[in-house]
Amino acid sequence: MLIISLLTSILEIKFHTTASTFVFKPTAMRKLVLILILIPVCFLIYLQLDPLGYVMPVEGATRSSYSQQSFWAYPWGTSGHHKGVDIFAKKGTPVVSATRGIVVFNGVLSKGGNAVLVFGPWLRQHYYAHLERSDVHLFEMLSAGDPIGSVGTTGNAKGKPPHLHYSISRIIPRFGEDLSGNKRFYHDPTPDLNKVAGK
Repeated sequence: MLIISLLTSILEIKFHTTASTFVFKPTAMRKLVLILILIPVCFLIYLQLDPLGYVMPVEGATRSSYSQQSFWAYPWGTSGHHKGVDIFAKKGTPVVSATRGIVVFNGVLSKGGNAVLVFGPWLRQHYYAHLERSDVHLFEMLSAGDPIGSVGTTGNAKGKPPHLHYSISRIIPRFGEDLSGNKRFYHDPTPDLNKVAGK
């Protein structure tokens, strides 16, 4: 009811109880406010329509392509804990989006090298790092399996075997678990990867 009241106020919708008609008098500013409210709401609803569509982000990867103990391993260089999973593959192996979502970052980072961040279902952000190249652009809408780039050795992976660093972060932290530090803001992708990994 609160949402309906807000929208009717913005749009100046006046219902007549004695008739089946209503008066609709939107101003330009109120139309703009409505659009700014509805776009993110509709987008979030869209992301949740099929949240379980999930694919392996590295083409042809199997369970032997990554360590089952990689997530939150310590110590891990200057990062402290390892906040994701490293999926090893030949340089140039295609990397695809693990879920549907929208590209919110596409650029170069000191540690991640060529990196892409995709905002996906359940308000989670999927991070793809050390890419040899990126094949997406900012605010591009992706479906699970759409190309993102290829496995590389950029950033602090230089001189190491080529791999994709893949992590999932949360906007809303986890509660009710014995979690230390910022682990509350990360999701272990290992179980999800195991479900879709090749034999």
